[in-house]
Amino acid sequence: MKTVDVLVVGAGPTGLALAVGLAAQQVEVMVVDRADGPSTTSRANILHARGVEVLERLGAMGQLRDHSLAPVGMRMHVQSRPIATMRFAPDEREPTQALFVSQARIEEQLRRRFAELGGQVGQNRTVTGVAQDADKVTVTFADGQQIRAGWVVGCDGARSTVRGAAGIDFAGVPVVEQFLLADVRADWDRDRTVSAGFFHRDGLLLAIPMRAADGKDDLWRLMADVPPVDRRLDDADIVARFEELLPQRAGENDVHIRETSWTSVFRIQRRLAAEYRRGRILLAGDAAHIHSPIGGQGMNTGIGDAENLAWKLAMVVRGKADHALLDTYAAERRPLATEVLRTTTANTKILVGESPLARFVRDRIFVPLLNSSRVQRQATRTASQLWVSYRRGPLGGRGPRPRPGDRVPDRACVRADGSATRLHAELLPAWVLLARPGTDLTALVEVLGPDIAILYDEAAPSSPLLIRPDGHLAWRGNDPGALRRWLAGTLHARMGA
Repeated sequence: MKTVDVLVVGAGPTGLALAVGLAAQQVEVMVVDRADGPSTTSRANILHARGVEVLERLGAMGQLRDHSLAPVGMRMHVQSRPIATMRFAPDEREPTQALFVSQARIEEQLRRRFAELGGQVGQNRTVTGVAQDADKVTVTFADGQQIRAGWVVGCDGARSTVRGAAGIDFAGVPVVEQFLLADVRADWDRDRTVSAGFFHRDGLLLAIPMRAADGKDDLWRLMADVPPVDRRLDDADIVARFEELLPQRAGENDVHIRETSWTSVFRIQRRLAAEYRRGRILLAGDAAHIHSPIGGQGMNTGIGDAENLAWKLAMVVRGKADHALLDTYAAERRPLATEVLRTTTANTKILVGESPLARFVRDRIFVPLLNSSRVQRQATRTASQLWVSYRRGPLGGRGPRPRPGDRVPDRACVRADGSATRLHAELLPAWVLLARPGTDLTALVEVLGPDIAILYDEAAPSSPLLIRPDGHLAWRGNDPGALRRWLAGTLHARMGA
């Protein structure tokens, strides 16, 4: 029976990002997926700034910028009449910004990077059983084969087999009963620098420009909430429905849909796993949380889960940390998922406008506020997830900013040999010790060991900063004894050994 350190079930963006993060830290990791090959359709189509940042650290951006559109904003309409334009207002101090890019393209680049690190995805591998004991997890596949893994991570989506086998509850409620989605090529004389939202008493219609593989500017994602029907809808049914909705809700009578690349019918739900870890089984991405696609937070939240878990699981597998470190994964990431679920649910209910009063509030109060530059800056920052901090978690702390748990933005630095680099370019797999030039770091490096990356920056705080592989501050100070106590008592780790 084959054995492996970590088995990742699910080859979506979360599973692949986790696998890349582990492989970069010399962890033996295997990825399996029930599909017969890589995805060719784009379930998600926006990579927010934090997602871009993570993929850059993973070395998985590749040519994604060449296959993307830079989002400018969304123009809101009541039928065909524009009432507000919500423009993206990124923080100019941040080097990474959001991209409209196909999930399939993102997975392609993550697979490429995983292959560079010696990894391979096993396709047509349907998990039928997961059983753990004190030392390992035995995973059984539909063909009867088995694998023994030290750890199993379920990244296998909302209907996760791994989550079910672990007995982890996935409670939640429906938010919208039925949504239609279609990625279509259409003759449509419309501004493609912004997405469009059309409000109508019968429901919402969204139109999002997408970058086609052949470079033509005719690919759109259409989404709309509709009353549920008691029969299965095929591609033709869904396209026909959109051909009705475009004139009804958008006042667009001259749109000609020529080709359909993907359709879907789904119910928007809000669900959150009761636990992210049970013994040697962990969950990430949609297996741990699902919510409304409004705002494009799902893929980005999953990629963030992967980055947070990768360095912690790698330390445990390599014997650098106790299993207790893995409990900090849920403690840091589950509160964020709770906030994302709350925000996306509230925004979806506002946009759908299920009652006359709700539509009045939306059209006369909420949507006009989106013209405000202040609201635009705040909304862009919220969607970016660059604000995420773990300072209130078990690895967080108090003191001057940045505080332990806070994200440390990218910055220009120099290495000990004087060569130029950037902070985030050194992270994952490395930890970074950042200090002002001339600071004596000898005693701290003795505690941390030879794998630490040492960087200098004139603008760094007076006390050296120890930065985690995921870009968050771990610890700050000059006292090697205090650092040793923090490693043992808070991180449950010993890095220098």
